[in-house]
Amino acid sequence: MNSQAPRSNLYGSTQSDAEQIAALTSGEIRVGVYGLGKMGLPLAAVYAETTGNVTGADIDTGVVREINAGRSHIVGEPGLDELVETLVEDGALVANTEPREVAAEAGIHVVIVPTLVDEDGRPDLSVIEAVTEDIGRGLDEGDLVIFESTLPPRSCRDVLLPKLEAESGLSLGEFGLAFCPERTSSGRALEDIRGAYPKVVGGADAESTRAAALVYDQISSNEVITVSDTTTAEAVKVFEGVYRDVNIALANELATHADEFEIDVTEAIDVANTQPFCEIHTPGAGVGGHCIPYYPQFLIEEFESDSPLMQTARAVNDGMPHVTAQSALDELAAQGVDPDDATILVLGLTYRAGVKEIRKTPALPVIEHLDEAGVDVFATDPILDDTSVFEEAGATIVRGVTGDDLSVDAVVLVTAHESFEHIDISELGVDARPVVFVDGRQAATEYRDDENVIYEGIGLHD
Repeated sequence: MNSQAPRSNLYGSTQSDAEQIAALTSGEIRVGVYGLGKMGLPLAAVYAETTGNVTGADIDTGVVREINAGRSHIVGEPGLDELVETLVEDGALVANTEPREVAAEAGIHVVIVPTLVDEDGRPDLSVIEAVTEDIGRGLDEGDLVIFESTLPPRSCRDVLLPKLEAESGLSLGEFGLAFCPERTSSGRALEDIRGAYPKVVGGADAESTRAAALVYDQISSNEVITVSDTTTAEAVKVFEGVYRDVNIALANELATHADEFEIDVTEAIDVANTQPFCEIHTPGAGVGGHCIPYYPQFLIEEFESDSPLMQTARAVNDGMPHVTAQSALDELAAQGVDPDDATILVLGLTYRAGVKEIRKTPALPVIEHLDEAGVDVFATDPILDDTSVFEEAGATIVRGVTGDDLSVDAVVLVTAHESFEHIDISELGVDARPVVFVDGRQAATEYRDDENVIYEGIGLHD
């Protein structure tokens, strides 16, 4: 337990709501935000914008140095650079490499560090647990701990609350604990945090729920939805990701039957979705990023053989990069081009357009599949600096992509970056033979009628 003088607090406060809100928004209560990555820094910035008194903790010295210099290290977040600069200049936001120092001063602790998955697909809470221990050692009566990191259901109740109690010497009731999941997408983080969607709040006890809801009523302009407990709130976040994974898998599975149906599956999906009870997602080259591919594992590993639908969805989506790569190989074979004699260009290496993130990117298995088939693979991405993992997989990285720079037998679009719209696919072919173009995102359907392009889309019948 922290030995300093008691801090102003919200949890267990006898003040009126108006007095508590004033204490929060005036900066009387210091907020600690633990984790200053893609989601953490925008969250810390909005907290600082609201309260004027935030210290962010991150063990990356480079990240802390950049923030304290008034610079955001996050690429592709509109408004974040300017907001961080202003907040740092005003003294509303500072960063620190020592979580324990932050914990010793803060009255509200907000955790948004990564939830990892090990090599076997099991949730790895080691980072969350380490931060929780640091917070526990600085915890004081009346403090409120909020977890925003996505967690397997029951993590707060069974793992994190016992750690806080053990490290602090306090018990729930002397401090509060709530789970309030982030509902944020890269590229629109500030908009989402400020209130694009309702905020979900679930406390370990009724007072935790009340205090956390009061906080997010100030942070967000949208509705705050309180749920029964932390486990329910944890489940809400995981369920959102599982829904998307299963729905995308359905679209992908339908797309693999396009030739059998002799239809354009995406056309059928679009029209089906005009019925209000239907919302089929879009098929594509694969599912990547730090969220959707991982969240189902939180439940699959818990229930093992009792979750066949989620397991199947994962298998379908993990298989789509291979379906995409094989589509290029099959079309080349139909043109009489052997893989050993073929050159293929992969467009886009990040998992999502405009987002500098390669975790679980479909581009990697696409490249591996083509390389193993004997293809000479080229690849390009306009926003990625470190391409070493793709080079190790067998790709030659190129920067310029025009007919003067490169001639290839096929092009596979994995990530539809905006800059790719300026590439003329038809100019990239070898000699007079049409170039095979596998559009993994249905982003360039105008090439379907180009006589210099053999167009293959995911779910599009020849």
